[in-house]
Amino acid sequence: MTTLPLLDVEHVTMRFGGLFAVNDLSFTAQPKAITAVIGPNGAGKTTLFNCITGFYKPQIGRMTLNHADGPVLLERLDDYDIAAKARVARTFQNIRLFARMSVLENLIVAQHRTLMRASAFSLAGLLGLSRYSKAERLAVDKARHWLDRVGLLDLADADAGSLPYGSQRRLEIARAMCTDPVLLCLDEPAAGLNPKESLELNTLLTGIRDEMGIGLLLIEHDMSVVMGISDWVVVLDYGSKIAEGTPAEIRDDPAVIRAYLGEPDEAEA
Repeated sequence: MTTLPLLDVEHVTMRFGGLFAVNDLSFTAQPKAITAVIGPNGAGKTTLFNCITGFYKPQIGRMTLNHADGPVLLERLDDYDIAAKARVARTFQNIRLFARMSVLENLIVAQHRTLMRASAFSLAGLLGLSRYSKAERLAVDKARHWLDRVGLLDLADADAGSLPYGSQRRLEIARAMCTDPVLLCLDEPAAGLNPKESLELNTLLTGIRDEMGIGLLLIEHDMSVVMGISDWVVVLDYGSKIAEGTPAEIRDDPAVIRAYLGEPDEAEA
């Protein structure tokens, strides 16, 4: 029996005026795998993420997320439904935590939909009904589990904005995982990390893949992260796919080398 890809991107095109930010892009991301999308600055990586997560609607193309219950066409959903119904979670290149909330509260806020349903949109919470109390306990337990998983449990009561940069990166990933995603999209999670923190990130992400059995889609410039943890790599340049394959195949691909280093001039040749 053939396994369907978790995400199937088909001929996606996104342009702004006459500029093609993403041009006729097709690729697949497999379940229980880490797929990296790489390329020079301006290659269209973040625009692609914005299409997948609903911030943009591509002018052309289809993006199918294959759930256990059937396929979901992401381009037909609003951004909040992509998060809530399709269960696609995302982190951002620029950290977007609630800086003045505690570390624990940031993870509980991520579960607000579940809590609002359990509270009958505040009524059960105001009346102190047991269904809401149970949901609240479960939300705190899940938050504490992910804080422990990313090594931040001892800082649960600290303000999120007071954490060191690397810890804020891990907190953002933990917050995304509290939404129970089937696809986790990470926009440059290693940006600003030192080598030790990058290695810790590698361990965290491969652990999420192996233990949670979900797919990860990764934009990253740190090649030690990309080559160290990716199962498949897609390379973009000027919005178009120029290569895809295993990390070993991509490392030696002439088109990829040219995109990153440029064509040598005659004297260099």
